[in-house]
Amino acid sequence: MKVLVLGSKGQLGRCLYDQLTKTDYEVVYTSRAEFDIGDLVSLSEKMSLIKPDMVINASAYTAVDKAESDQQAADLINNRAVAKLANICKALNAWFIHVSTDYVFDGTATKPYCEDDETNPQGVYGESKLNGELAIMRSGCNHIIIRTAWVFSEYGNNFLKTMLRLGADREQLSVVGDQIGCPTFAQDIAKAIVSMLSSLDFKKSTSGIFHYCGDQPCSWYEFAEAIFLEANSLGLKTPNYINVIETSAYPTPAVRPAYSVLDCSKLGSSFGIVSSNWRDGIKEVLYKLQIQS
Repeated sequence: MKVLVLGSKGQLGRCLYDQLTKTDYEVVYTSRAEFDIGDLVSLSEKMSLIKPDMVINASAYTAVDKAESDQQAADLINNRAVAKLANICKALNAWFIHVSTDYVFDGTATKPYCEDDETNPQGVYGESKLNGELAIMRSGCNHIIIRTAWVFSEYGNNFLKTMLRLGADREQLSVVGDQIGCPTFAQDIAKAIVSMLSSLDFKKSTSGIFHYCGDQPCSWYEFAEAIFLEANSLGLKTPNYINVIETSAYPTPAVRPAYSVLDCSKLGSSFGIVSSNWRDGIKEVLYKLQIQS
């Protein structure tokens, strides 16, 4: 089976590389440099040359705040390109595995969001990702859409690495405490996707949306506390004090969901995949970063 990974140089893409190298699949890894999904004209030709059985789209426009003033770019990558990819997968009879976001919800819920709960994105980024989901479903291709949240790893830019960098330089930090979500270790997302590949059957598997995130809800403040607790145990420099602040004290161009906990039970019952243990993920990331330094 031939697997095509789009966005292989990004955070999730690099984790997918780590996990797929442990399998016997024939894998083609592409980054934006050689396979720009925003180049809609060349997509069909490039995909037809590769002829994949599975396409994993780890490529996305993820600059949440910048999207508010750069709507066309966000829509191109998160919606129009995704629609094109889905239609090509339909023509090639290939499965399309696409990663989406908790930002498709408005964050006003009081219990974890299920896959069929009403969507209501509050910003350009969330709207572009939702439109991409809808385009995939309209295409009629075999698809798996995975919504996730608060992604971190040893790669790229993410909250954990930002906290480590700021904590090494400052005695005090202020972190938002009234946004609740589930941190998700990107290596666990990659493992989940690889596990799903072996389960997909071209005739029997059912397309659908699935949620995958961390196993315990927390605030950004609590996430930071857990990061610094582990960092401190390893002898890393951490701040002396963390101030908990409200979202209103840290205004951003894009609205963040106040509550974006995702119910992952459907993925568990369908594929036997358990939620990400993000506390173990923190330990693994810090260990890998120490080895690299």
